[in-house]
Amino acid sequence: MPQPLSSKESSLFRQVIRNYDLKQYKKGLRAADQILRKNPQHGDTTALKALIINSLGRSEDAYALAKAALKMDMKSHVCWHVYGLIYRAANNLEEAMKAYKFALKIEPDSPQIQRDLASLQIQMRDYQGYVASRHAILQSRPGVRQNWTALAVAQHLAGNLLAAENVLTTYEDTLKQPPPKTDIEHSEALLYKNSIIAGRGEYDRALEHLEAVSKHVLDRTTYMEFRADYLLRLERFQDAESVFRILLERNPENRAYYRGLERSLRIEEGDREAALKIYKEYAEKGPRADAPRRIPLDFLEGSEFREAADQYLRRMLAKGVPSTFANVKGLYGDWSKKACIQELVEGYASGEGESKTNGSIEGTDDTSSTLRSSALIFLTQHYDYHQSRDLDQAMGYIERALETDTATPDLHMIKARIWKHRGNPQTASQVMDHARSLDERDRYINSKASKYLLRNHANDAALQTMSKFTRNETPGGPLGDLHDMQCMWYIIEDGESYARRGKLGHALKRFHAIYDIFDVWQEDQFDFHSFSLRKGQVRAYIEMLQWEDRLRSHPFFARAALHAVQIYILLHDRSQAPHGALLNGAVNGDHETASDRKKAQKKAKREQQKKDKAEAAQANESSANATAKGTKTPHKVDIDPTGSQFAQAAEPLKDATRFLQPLLDLCPGLIQSQLLGFELLFRRRKHLLALKCLHAAAKIDRDHPLLHQQIIRFYRELESIRSSTTNEKVSDVLTSTTYALIPESTSLTAYNDDFLSRHTDSAPHVHSSLRVRDAIAPETRAQNEQDLLRTLTFSALTIDKAKEGLLLLQRWRARSGSGSGSGSGGSDTPGQVSSVLDDYQRQATARWPHASVFERDAPWSEADSHIMNVI
Repeated sequence: MPQPLSSKESSLFRQVIRNYDLKQYKKGLRAADQILRKNPQHGDTTALKALIINSLGRSEDAYALAKAALKMDMKSHVCWHVYGLIYRAANNLEEAMKAYKFALKIEPDSPQIQRDLASLQIQMRDYQGYVASRHAILQSRPGVRQNWTALAVAQHLAGNLLAAENVLTTYEDTLKQPPPKTDIEHSEALLYKNSIIAGRGEYDRALEHLEAVSKHVLDRTTYMEFRADYLLRLERFQDAESVFRILLERNPENRAYYRGLERSLRIEEGDREAALKIYKEYAEKGPRADAPRRIPLDFLEGSEFREAADQYLRRMLAKGVPSTFANVKGLYGDWSKKACIQELVEGYASGEGESKTNGSIEGTDDTSSTLRSSALIFLTQHYDYHQSRDLDQAMGYIERALETDTATPDLHMIKARIWKHRGNPQTASQVMDHARSLDERDRYINSKASKYLLRNHANDAALQTMSKFTRNETPGGPLGDLHDMQCMWYIIEDGESYARRGKLGHALKRFHAIYDIFDVWQEDQFDFHSFSLRKGQVRAYIEMLQWEDRLRSHPFFARAALHAVQIYILLHDRSQAPHGALLNGAVNGDHETASDRKKAQKKAKREQQKKDKAEAAQANESSANATAKGTKTPHKVDIDPTGSQFAQAAEPLKDATRFLQPLLDLCPGLIQSQLLGFELLFRRRKHLLALKCLHAAAKIDRDHPLLHQQIIRFYRELESIRSSTTNEKVSDVLTSTTYALIPESTSLTAYNDDFLSRHTDSAPHVHSSLRVRDAIAPETRAQNEQDLLRTLTFSALTIDKAKEGLLLLQRWRARSGSGSGSGSGGSDTPGQVSSVLDDYQRQATARWPHASVFERDAPWSEADSHIMNVI
């Protein structure tokens, strides 16, 4: 039992609690110390003092004090509750839950402990425990509506839809008088109950219930959407048609409503005439509506498409709508439609469209001028688009557009994009920065300029540009504010830029920042477990939980995680290099002695540490200068601004697993995650899991270039893997599953030649095949180089893939130069490889004369290309 306190000290104890709730921590500490001077063994006060100390950031002292409080009074629910709160603050949810349960055993009726435990259970997705906790809370306070709703949500999440419905029905039966019609919480609860009924597949009963409660539902749009959906499912097409028409009157831009109307009218998929009649009707009703004019372009063909596209394009271009190309580029998957659009717009640009107008657009000189200038911009975007790319044509059209309008930033932005696609990031960033200078108050253009600077590896200039729209007095300066604002696109681009420059520590620091942001998002759920129920926003709360469950499938996380995994694999391979590797990745030659190599490694490490300290000092000095210029609070000091701790990870594969595992769990259809999963698991010698990744990747794309290399690589290592496996069953499974990918006794040369014959005009597949051929038959190096040189003649070859070919040649040259080529059977001399390399660069430059990526000092990401060249 807790040690009793006098009335004065009891008052002080209550004051400590109030001070903690009001975040008056110093006052709370003084009051707690005053109690403990007379009662040094009072466990509850000691526990509260630990809680306050933890809030002040002294977590280690708080842990020690909380444990001391438990020793003083093991049977105090306050001590156990505080112990759980401290673990909860450290995100150790398992230990926090144990402490809460101990506290609840001692004080089963404590509403605060019950609520904290329930929030923890839903955070950890312990649905059965959450049901039990919510049931206990409801029993203690049955008069509060949110307790009934919370129990229904718990049953719903646990999969008991009938029980959830019964809970809501029971509460409705307890109401002596119906809530007012303006009660939003009641309206949301009714819609939530209706969605539960529909979730059980009882659409007839769901429709009956929806119509019964219609007077109390305030969200009329959702009400009509639910009703239309149920009517369609019940095949009451005429009633569904009337509801969809009402919805279209409210929002004529919603494509889902048009699809629902087509289904309710039972229009067959190929019946273009009947479908077109609907869209013409709504186009006449809504002279400003875009959807009824744009949607028919998806299904019309031939002359009908040409007529509709002509009317749509004239209307949009004559108005000067900037998003016209974005609206129609989805049609470019059909070659005939793409050619038709190109022909029409080229006619407008040449003046053929002046004599025709559409709708309310008058054929004035201003309209004709706008049509021609808009057509030039459209054609620029058309020829810059990857499915219709002709960059010389695109540059010609944008120059014509700029002759009459040099002050519009959008035109310069399009020109910068053309330079980017030409492979010249330096000129692209300069043009984009000029666009920014034309409107310095536009945040979007400013962000674009920063992005292009990062692509040009000007990280400091990009940060300076971003600082024009950040709170620079924030601790950490502009970069700190970008982290606080969770500006993920910038952090990822910054990391990728550092990776291309070989600054792997900087890159990993940025990618870990992205990981931390997603941790914060997951942690933020705690704020909504009680808030959403208190405000009655149940449906939005359920959607949020479902979104959080697949949180790390977000494209930003996947992008950062894939880069981080590649870098960690590179760091691991460097550390496992036969002769050791320097920090910058350069492997010593065979002619050096072990002592020389060791000295070189130590020297490189000292230089790297010296460089890191200098950069850290510079960063801290700039923070101090910013503080001296007027910032009231001193900036936080980043003890590792260069990310050297990440780059010098003791177990890089273990760190990589933290990034990769969420992708394997949540993005099984992302082939890059499966391919990297193989690389990671193969190095960790988890061969069955690695083989599982190969099979998963084969289901997605059996002919993926990297997958081809990995299958052959695993096949070549199969015998050594089987010999190292002591479990006979595991060995048999490895053998059978490997032969399911590549048959037993297959000639690897024939298998690789067959792969090449099926992809003779695809540069990535040719590169993959040549890597395999060079690995299994090193004497074919000269032929491989010539085959690689011929890929420059492929019509579909892109600059990025040409750059990959150049990097492959550079790797072959490095091997020949270090003697590894001849040692492995290669016949090329360094001079011969260098000659082929020069020819490759010369031909690539001739094909893309404006590109700078083929220059010898052009930055490239070793981590990105490293995986492709492991065979």
